[in-house]
Parts: sequence; C-alpha cells; structure tokens
Amino acid sequence: MPEGDTVLQTATRLHAALAGQVLTRSDLRVPRFATADLTGRTVLDVTARGKHLLTRIEGGLTLHSHLRMDGAWRVFAPDERWRGGPGHQIRAILGNAGHTAVGYRLPVLELLRTAEEDRAVGHLGPDLLGPDWDPGLALDRLLTAPDRPLGEALLDQRNLAGIGNVYKCELCFLARVTPWLPVGALPDGVLPRLVTLAERLLHANRDRPTRTTTIISELRTPPDRVSGPRRAPTPGRPRSRPPHRVQERLYVYGRARRPCLRCGTPIRRADQDDRPTYWCPGCQSGPTP
Repeated sequence: MPEGDTVLQTATRLHAALAGQVLTRSDLRVPRFATADLTGRTVLDVTARGKHLLTRIEGGLTLHSHLRMDGAWRVFAPDERWRGGPGHQIRAILGNAGHTAVGYRLPVLELLRTAEEDRAVGHLGPDLLGPDWDPGLALDRLLTAPDRPLGEALLDQRNLAGIGNVYKCELCFLARVTPWLPVGALPDGVLPRLVTLAERLLHANRDRPTRTTTIISELRTPPDRVSGPRRAPTPGRPRSRPPHRVQERLYVYGRARRPCLRCGTPIRRADQDDRPTYWCPGCQSGPTP
C-alpha cells in the first residue's frame, strides 16, 4: 500500500530514469489531457510531497499524480516487457532513449503549471520525509480537533503528510491506544512522542524494499508439526523441522486473529472511515467499535 516512504522510493526511481533526459514518448491516457504532447521537453526532476508525485518538465509544467490504494509507476528498459497490469490500466507513459516510465491505475493524473502546484499540494501539512518537516506544526494541527479519533487525525494529510493506513495502525499500537481514542484524550506526552516516532519510522523505511515496524520475532511452529503423542518417523519421510523464529514485519496491520507479538491476544480488525483497522485488545486502551 503506497504511503510516504514508498512514494518517496517511487520518486527516486522516476527521477533516476527521467531527470535530465528529453522525452521521446508521451502518452497521458485520461480524457482531459489525452491530447497533451510532452515529447521534446526535458524532465527537470521528480519529487514526492507527502503521498503525491510531482514530475516537473521543461516549459513550466508539472505532471501531478497520486497512487492512492493501488496505483503504481514502473520503470522499464527499452527491450523489457512491461509488467504492472493489463494495458487498459495504463494511465501514463513517459519515455526517453534509455527508460520508459509507465503509470498504472493512477486515480489522480493532471498536468498543471509548475507555478500552480499549490493547487494540488498546498493543503498538505508538514511532510514527514520532506525538508519542510516541522513536528511542532504537525502537533498543533493534530490538536485543532481534540474530539477527533486519533486514527482519522493521523490519516488527514492536512495535519502531517505521509501517513497511510498501515502506519496509522502501527503507530496507534506503539502508542498503546486504539485508533478510536479522541486526540484530546491521549495521556500527557503521548502525542508529541507519537509524532516523533512517525518521522523515525518513515525515515527508517525510506530505503527498505519491505516496510518494517517491528523489532520482535514471533515463535511459530512449521505447519508440518502436529500436536499430540510423538510418532516414529515414517521410513523415507523427512523428519519434522524444529520450531523456528520468523521475523514479523508489522505488529498489527494485516494480522487479524493472529497472536499479538507482545501479549499473545488475538489481533482484532474493524473498519474506521471505510478502512480496515487493526489493534490489540490486550495492549491498546481506548474505545473500540
């Protein structure tokens, strides 16, 4: 799921493939910009702003895209087969002599004047991975609505930019409160620590291929081990493997009904604002659905 860390990784890949190069192919497959032709223009840079991507192009133009839940940009070599989805899901193609960037399932794609980028991203709060990061401002914005559930406040990009549903769930777990607890009901000192932790987690994952928030390994038994009396091995059948530790990368997200890594209580799942939300009833205090 695209969040601030993975969007930054996408921007880095696109920048390496496109920046400083003249476009030899341009195809924007959305009705409003279907006739726009960017060929012959040089891509100046690609940057991330929260969960938004800004591809700046010679002539004062910016191609703004947002991945939301399942959008993606893929970069391919000239003779490489395109992988990322069927052709009807392609929304944008930007190519030069050495690379082709293909945007799949992009729910937001618009071409605007670079001087008018604020129309697309001016509403965003301080960017957790950007040069404008300001924890004090993020804290002030979160506190403007003390009755709002913490999970909803963290997802509001006007408060701080870059947190998505995965980080929302993980941060609430690490703060030991449920996502439904009002911001103003948090114990003293918890919200400033949570804002600091959010910045640390996104920075820790900005270059990782797989997002990780845990430092604990869960002891799991391989599926070929069975409970009950020990049986003699069947001739020709390999012996059962001993229990081994498997690193869990997330504490609660996507782990419904599995044991909490800290207390063993089964993880619960419910929707919050139409998003699947995970929490541990044993570790996290506060209201629940």
